[in-house]
Amino acid sequence: MQIESATSIQLAELEKELSAHYERICQHELSLDITRGKPSAEQLNLSDNLDGILAADYRAADGTDTRNYGGLIGLTCARELGADMLQVPTEEVIAAGNSSLTLMYHAVVTGYLFGFAGNTPWRELKAPKFLCPVPGYDRHFTICEQLGIGMINIPMDEEGPDMDAVEKHIREDSEIIGIWCVPKYSNPSGVTYSKETVERLAQLGQITNPGFRIFWDNAYSVHDLGHYVSLPNIRSATLENDTVDSVLQFASTSKVTHAGSGVAFVSASSANLASLKHQLQAMTIGPDKVNQLRHSRFFTEFTTLKEHMRKHANILKPKFECVLEHLQHGLGESDLGQWEKPEGGYFVSFNTRPGCAKTVVQLAADAGVKLTPAGATFPYRKDPEDSNIRIAPSFPSLEELDTAMSVFVLCVKLASVRQQLKQAS
Repeated sequence: MQIESATSIQLAELEKELSAHYERICQHELSLDITRGKPSAEQLNLSDNLDGILAADYRAADGTDTRNYGGLIGLTCARELGADMLQVPTEEVIAAGNSSLTLMYHAVVTGYLFGFAGNTPWRELKAPKFLCPVPGYDRHFTICEQLGIGMINIPMDEEGPDMDAVEKHIREDSEIIGIWCVPKYSNPSGVTYSKETVERLAQLGQITNPGFRIFWDNAYSVHDLGHYVSLPNIRSATLENDTVDSVLQFASTSKVTHAGSGVAFVSASSANLASLKHQLQAMTIGPDKVNQLRHSRFFTEFTTLKEHMRKHANILKPKFECVLEHLQHGLGESDLGQWEKPEGGYFVSFNTRPGCAKTVVQLAADAGVKLTPAGATFPYRKDPEDSNIRIAPSFPSLEELDTAMSVFVLCVKLASVRQQLKQAS
C-alpha cells in the first residue's frame, strides 16, 4: 500500500473498507494493554524459588545478620552480583533497594542540591540542562521535569546518540550537566551503542564542565533474545581518557527476578560514590539486606543468571516475533511506517507517517487496545513529528498480543489513509 501515489478515489474506497473493518473490531469490546514493559506472570514464575530460599538462615557469608539495621552500601555478595552485571569492580558498586529508578532519582537530586565530588551544585547554575537521546525513556525525562532541569533532544541513530550533536551542544553550552543513556537495547529503539559512540561519550569529560555526568542506565545488560550482544565497557573507556568521574552506571534485577522486589545497583568512581553515600546516610539506615541475600543465593554465580535469562528469552522471543510479523505482513510493502528489529530488551519502536501517532493511539484505545501515549518517548511529551509509538510485547499472552497487533496495524492504515485524504482535499 503506497498511499502517496494513490488517487483520491482509491483513497476514499480504501478508507471506507478500513473503517468498516475498524467498526467491526470495536464491537468486540476488547480490553488489551501493551503500554508498559512489565514482565508477564510466566516470566515472574521463573523466580518463585526465591520464596523460602533462605530457610531461616539469614546470615551472609561474612557473618552479617541481614535481619538487622546497617550496611549502607549493601551486602558484599549482592554488590558482586551488580558488579557482574555491569562488568565493574565490586568496590565500585552500591547495592540498594528494588528500583534503579530510585537510585537515578537520588543521583540527580545529589547533583542538583549538593554537586558531585566537590563540584558546583547544578541548582546554582542559571539554566542546567540534560541531553536526552530521543526517542527515549519517559521516566528519565520526568525526573528532569520535576526538578526544573531543562532538556535538549538528541537524535538517535543505529549507533546510539548523534555524537556530533552531543559534542556541539556541550561545546556551546557550559550549563549542560548530564546526558541520559540506555546503552544496550535502548528504550524504546532497541539500539546498542557502538564502540565509537562509547569512546566518544567517554571523552566528553574532557570538554564539559567538571560537574557533568553521564547517567548510564544499563537496564537491559543481560536481556538478549538470542545471541549475546556485547556492549563496549564505558568504565574502561573513561579510564583510558582520564574521565572516570564523568559516569554513573545503573542496573537492577527488576526484569530478571520479581519486578517489584528486585535489587538495584549503582556503580561509580570513588569520588562519586562518596557523594552518593553522604546523602544516603541521611536517607536510610540500610537497604533490604534479606532480599539481597535471597538474590545472592538464587544466583550463586553469573553463569546461573545467564541461564536464567535464557529462560526469559524463550518466553519473550515469540512475542517479539509476533509483533514484527504483524508489522511486516501488514505494513512491510507500504509507506505507512518504519520500525526497529531489536535483538533484546523490552520494546519495539514504531514510527508512523509524521502527524499520525496520536491518531493511531486514540483509534487503538477506542477499539480496546491501550498503547503508551504518543509523545511519551520525548521530553515534555512533545514528539515534534508526532510519529513515535512504543510497543511493549512482554506482558500480554501471545494470543492477546496477536489480537492487539492486528488492531494496531489496522489503526495505522486507517489513520494514514484519512490523513492522506485530508491532505488531498
